[in-house]
Amino acid sequence: MESHEIFSALAIYPPVFLRLDGRSFHRLTRTCEKPFDARFHAAMTGTCRRLLAGSGLNPLFAYTFSDEINLYCTVLPFGGRVEKLDSVAASYAASAFTLEYGCDEPIAFDSRVVPATPEYALEYLAMRQAEAWRNHINAYCQAALVEDGHTPREAAAMLRGMKAAGMHDLMFARGVNLTETPAWQRRGTLVRYGTYTKEGVNPRTGERVTVQRRGVVIDEDLPLFPTPEGRAYLFSVPGL
Repeated sequence: MESHEIFSALAIYPPVFLRLDGRSFHRLTRTCEKPFDARFHAAMTGTCRRLLAGSGLNPLFAYTFSDEINLYCTVLPFGGRVEKLDSVAASYAASAFTLEYGCDEPIAFDSRVVPATPEYALEYLAMRQAEAWRNHINAYCQAALVEDGHTPREAAAMLRGMKAAGMHDLMFARGVNLTETPAWQRRGTLVRYGTYTKEGVNPRTGERVTVQRRGVVIDEDLPLFPTPEGRAYLFSVPGL
């Protein structure tokens, strides 16, 4: 029977990115706040946290924006079998997001494997962050035009081919400076292992204390990756 399986033995060596995209999420996001929904964003970062801590895929970190998640893996389970990596990543992400968001309808992610090197990983993250910026300005302009009375299809047609400067002007006329919106909307979010500060109570004295803990942390105020500050940040992430 196994001899009839197509590409089941196709394997890849690490490091790789596993890129996950929500499938037909426009249905899910119809009821979301526009242009960005904090609850949806929290569900995506929560999904990333679960992928890091419990999926068995062993990613070092996840970079997410909109309905996209990028997992960076330097050690691969399943002998690096692409079919297995894709199917487990997509199914686990769908289950995790369902729990995080409280979905009452089935949802799905698709997954693909992107071969990488440590050097290319930096370039790849810069490219995805640039896409996050394009998604951000388009989302704001789309929401503004719909609010003006245009249908989503009409708004999309009006924005097609419009340069970034034109989009900036469109929003600036409405009192929105796109460079001053929340950083997670403009530059995405990185979920990684690290230390974080937690407040607690000393059981002996009853005094409130601050302690350092290690676990999954969420960085929502990212620098631009191609800048010196951005590269320094990425080099500080374990595994890069």
